[in-house]
Amino acid sequence: MIRTADQSAPILMDFVRLAAAVSGRVLGPSSGQPGFSSVCVDSRKAKPGSLFVALAGSVQDGHRYVEAAFKAGASGALVERSRLEDPALDLEETAKRCGRILVAAEDSLRALQDAAMVYLEGFPNLIRVGLSGSSGKTTTKSIAAAIAGGEMETVMNPLNLNSETGLPLAVFEVRDRHRVGIFELGMNRKNEIAELARVLKPHIGLITNVGLSHIGKIGSAEGIALEKKQIFLYQHEHDIALIPVDCRFRDLLAQGIRGIRRFYGPQTIGGLGPVRDLGLLGTEIVWAGEKVRFRLPGKHNLADAVAAIAIARELGISDSAIRRGLEAAEPLFGRSEVFTGNMTVIRDCYNANPESTAAAIDFCNDLNYPGRKVYILGSMLELGDAAAAAHRELALALARSAADMVFLYGAEMEQAAAVLAENSGGKAGKNPVRFFHTNNMDELGSALRGYVEPGDLVLLKGSRGCELERLDPVLLDGGEERKCS
Repeated sequence: MIRTADQSAPILMDFVRLAAAVSGRVLGPSSGQPGFSSVCVDSRKAKPGSLFVALAGSVQDGHRYVEAAFKAGASGALVERSRLEDPALDLEETAKRCGRILVAAEDSLRALQDAAMVYLEGFPNLIRVGLSGSSGKTTTKSIAAAIAGGEMETVMNPLNLNSETGLPLAVFEVRDRHRVGIFELGMNRKNEIAELARVLKPHIGLITNVGLSHIGKIGSAEGIALEKKQIFLYQHEHDIALIPVDCRFRDLLAQGIRGIRRFYGPQTIGGLGPVRDLGLLGTEIVWAGEKVRFRLPGKHNLADAVAAIAIARELGISDSAIRRGLEAAEPLFGRSEVFTGNMTVIRDCYNANPESTAAAIDFCNDLNYPGRKVYILGSMLELGDAAAAAHRELALALARSAADMVFLYGAEMEQAAAVLAENSGGKAGKNPVRFFHTNNMDELGSALRGYVEPGDLVLLKGSRGCELERLDPVLLDGGEERKCS
């Protein structure tokens, strides 16, 4: 059964305009749907009126699922010209049989990006904000959107749609009512940010920081800085480039920018007064002479708040809206979430790199907490040749930490376990930190069940590939805990 298009959904782009945007051609019955009302790259997410983009991936070839997308209601599919010649796919016959449209282009990924760029050009009054950086992008984006949304209709990437496919998909969420679009640009390879900046062309570009995430693919910290800097590549002379004032690569980031360079930090933003650390309850910020409770704990989250305020200043957002946005900001999944109950659990396991892991450990070390401190750390991935040294350095920090027990998970953590076993960097006046290491999640869960007890403070920190949230049934006691607020 083939589902018909949803006639009530607004058409985002007609197929003739799409073909022009991607230097492609339209194929299929003239009686087919005139355009599309949503975009997807997964046939399981196709719905009436959507455009299915068939990506030729290294594992899955989206062209094999064009018919499935049509049956789910997709009004058309964006395909690669070379795949039209594959008799096993028979794409033109499939489109004819289903009464659907094909748009054939040279490269479907590039075509998706081109289509998103042209779509975005149809909103000349939208202020486009782009963020790049090694960490803090998603949190900064969410805080900035909470602030800007108080006075201007705002759209942002849903969840973590910041990749070569994610950002273009997110762009198609823009509508006429929106006045600000805040988008994060992620990076998994060289030149990816440049490709995404070509789509977004941000009027305001911001770099959160430069760390060692993805150093395995880029090769050096300086190389990472140059990649992050590409967010400014398509800016014009009146556009704004926001650079962290305390970044060691600030001069490199600022060099050769066509737009207006501005360095931001706590000391550069007028209106920002004293801050007071409230531990697990967040930070008290004096903004424009009034106290604000910012609920995301730790210095790293405060840095994200400062970055969001810098964006708000460029948007002309009022002090009262900035205050309301800071107060409304909430932790996102896996990012500085605090759960209280039998134990206090800090779930900060959406991702990890050396800088963010060190920040999480320092935060827990500094907490004045009456119970034991238990640190559960998963491997820091995508560090390449720097992985061994980074995990050994982490072990030295753990040996000096306030942890009563450390649980290490993942193959890369074997380096940290070896250092801890040698008693390197033991804490003065105390026994060396106790630790447990495994590459098996079931073993880790069993070990935790035998150790953790009511009253413990538990830190959960690791890269996304570790999926440490699988320990929730052990740590969150069947969901009885509540988020700290």
